[in-house]
Amino acid sequence: MAVDVDTTVDSTERGKDRLERYAELAVRVGANVEEGQTVFINAQIEHAPLARALARAAYVAGAKYVDVTYRDQHIRKAMIELGPDEALTYTPPWQKERGEAHEGAASIWTTGDPEPELLSDLDGERVGRAQMKELAEIGRRQMVDRVVNWSGVAFPNEGWASEVFGEPDVERLWEAVAFCTRLDEPDPVGAWREHMARLESRAAKLNELQFDAIHYRGPDTNFTIGLLPNARWMSALFHTASGRPYVPNMPTEEIFTTPDPTRAEGTITSSMPLALLGEIIKGLKLTVRDGRIVDVDAEQGAEVVRSQIASDENAARFGEIALVDGSSRVGKTGITFFDTLYDENATCHIAYGFGIPEVFVDGMYDGMNISTVHTDFMVGRAELEVDGLTKDGSSVPILRDETWQLPE
Repeated sequence: MAVDVDTTVDSTERGKDRLERYAELAVRVGANVEEGQTVFINAQIEHAPLARALARAAYVAGAKYVDVTYRDQHIRKAMIELGPDEALTYTPPWQKERGEAHEGAASIWTTGDPEPELLSDLDGERVGRAQMKELAEIGRRQMVDRVVNWSGVAFPNEGWASEVFGEPDVERLWEAVAFCTRLDEPDPVGAWREHMARLESRAAKLNELQFDAIHYRGPDTNFTIGLLPNARWMSALFHTASGRPYVPNMPTEEIFTTPDPTRAEGTITSSMPLALLGEIIKGLKLTVRDGRIVDVDAEQGAEVVRSQIASDENAARFGEIALVDGSSRVGKTGITFFDTLYDENATCHIAYGFGIPEVFVDGMYDGMNISTVHTDFMVGRAELEVDGLTKDGSSVPILRDETWQLPE
């Protein structure tokens, strides 16, 4: 990881200094902004303090120009509730032009939804369809071409804290975020280097074993998914096509690959609530045949998922499987964050929709699922057993009781 910042952290520091250090970590380790780059920041309006700190950190890192866009979920709600049907998928020309401008730039987006259930009273089918498809296509192409170094970070706020803790305890949420992102370490950059090296070692071991498929067995789960021979396991230490390293998710605790979208069978059940498109999905259960999701059941929010997987031809196929064990800092907090950036790094997860171009060797994307959707949902728990299946039918334990079984 090419990082040249020397930072020390006193975990008792608060306020402005903490925010500045957090922004510096996101800019220099997460997006790893290059001198002379344009930097795009996409933040919710409630995240303005972080956006300002990110802009300052980006300029300190040598950014040529920082462009900040604020998004407001209440405007989105008005569009879904009151707008014409064509507004749900419309991409204005200026949005497409701005999307194209990301090529060669760095990009940072923020999470930490101040109102995770804002859209829960709307028609789930419309919520699931509401996406700028042409803009999503541009972003998808740029991911395949690996021309943007990007990262996502969360901003603690009262609304998010209230969803997580039942009270607006922002300081408690900040402490959890600092722990998960290693901001509480005396040397956060060094801690990140060590952490990523450990994840890279795990990925290398799985690549060495060359499994043909992965099998999940647990409560309401019996699911097998095939692997692609040209897709490697990796950590979230990404590289642009020009070779610049960056970490797209902060925090990250996973190793992952893109599976064979044509080979998946069985039933897989979510183990945690999923914050999706302004609604909380609970008790999600998917039935899969011949690689496709053929049935969606949930205690709450099933219609949003059904609409999303019906939004394009391949949204009902899988684009990612990720393994996370009990050593995860996010998992150790015992907190359900109602934010996928965090919850997906608490435990094992799977994503339906678009695959991950970075995992393919030498840019050979044969077999990767192509979709405008990529939705991660959590499946890990203590009772879940994960095995690697070899081509001769042998089964090798990978996870038991959330403990990594392979040598490191």
